Amino acid sequence: MTGLRDDALGLYLSIPFCRSKCTYCNFASGVYPASEHARYVDRVIQDLGAAGQWADQMGLELPRSVDTVYLGGGTPSLLAPELLDRLFAAMREQFAFDPDAEITVECAPAQLADSTLAALAASGVNRVSLGVQSFIDTEAHSSGRLHNRTIVAEDIRRLRAAGIANLNVDLIAGLAGQTFASWDESLKILVDSGVPHASVYMLEVDEDSRLGREMLSGGARYHAELVPSDDSIAQMYGRAIEMLAAAGLIQYEISNFCRPGFASRHNLRYWQRRPYLGLGLDASSMLHAVADEARASAPPYVLRSTTTDDLTAFLEGAQPVETAWLSAARQHEEAWFVGLRLNAGVKVAALKREFGPVMVAAAMEVVKRQVESGLLTSSGKTVRLTAEGQLLSNEVFQEFLGLEMETATAESKTEK
Repeated sequence: MTGLRDDALGLYLSIPFCRSKCTYCNFASGVYPASEHARYVDRVIQDLGAAGQWADQMGLELPRSVDTVYLGGGTPSLLAPELLDRLFAAMREQFAFDPDAEITVECAPAQLADSTLAALAASGVNRVSLGVQSFIDTEAHSSGRLHNRTIVAEDIRRLRAAGIANLNVDLIAGLAGQTFASWDESLKILVDSGVPHASVYMLEVDEDSRLGREMLSGGARYHAELVPSDDSIAQMYGRAIEMLAAAGLIQYEISNFCRPGFASRHNLRYWQRRPYLGLGLDASSMLHAVADEARASAPPYVLRSTTTDDLTAFLEGAQPVETAWLSAARQHEEAWFVGLRLNAGVKVAALKREFGPVMVAAAMEVVKRQVESGLLTSSGKTVRLTAEGQLLSNEVFQEFLGLEMETATAESKTEK
């Protein structure tokens, strides 16, 4: 399913620039002067060049082979073609791209100039994710999007004409003013477009977003009063699973659907806990420690590092704001709550081989409780979220935090 190599790396570059800020967004992105773009690219290129030295200083394995690249944000397609050229040249100078590497760039419809599209194709980009969110023009505009459905269709045609046919379309269930009828219409248009991948998110309103603040305080500027209820959003999500499956787009992760062979390989890196290097604003990395003969039989320590979300601080050279070594117990916790995102579920035997039976036994006690609650299903070999569990996935994942304490209890019982 993955096509990913164990000894390769994924690269993520955060490009935080937007032409307009969506009402529901709380990402580290915003509307900044174009004059900042070149300074930002200079800093990212500087960090690319220093990545090897940083990894050596930290005692980390940094594979030189790259099999996935992802430019997210923000709107990476707002960068001038020459800046995109510089970024890809710098990446290829520092790392060796696999011949069949998946190279994805996020683009906003109506914000993809012909010169930019040509630069993406020339740089080897072979996958584009379009942040459509809704094919209903009034819903898109009220949430801060700048496109309409005609423009989306034209952008899809242009991308295919440029040789980029591996396309994803994002939709959000729960936008202000959305109805069951309009949601079905968006889903039908997506299906009719023939794209091989779709991402469907249930609206989660953060209190730090403009829409979130309005929902807390009242007001009508961002149409907070028109946001569907949680129950309605859940029904829309269920409807998406049904309609997309009927069209051959099968759910393989909580929010992701694809035709055979078109799963997002880069995102699978996160869910399968494979190494990746993140550069740019508010980007995270996950890399293994250099192998230690004294710990050859234990899971390798993993370093997680996150950069600042303050653009000014980043441009002035701020170092990672958070760097933490993950113990085997912490990795075991993560293995459950990222693995359960996948419809394939968590393979119990694989975790026992990686972390040992005692540690997994503590997790299976959590599984037992969640099975009784109807949120998980377990065959003894594989554990998966139920349909209800997918809707309440954050609650399920929370149950797997603190497994280290339960492991200690299990070990104590074993010793007795």
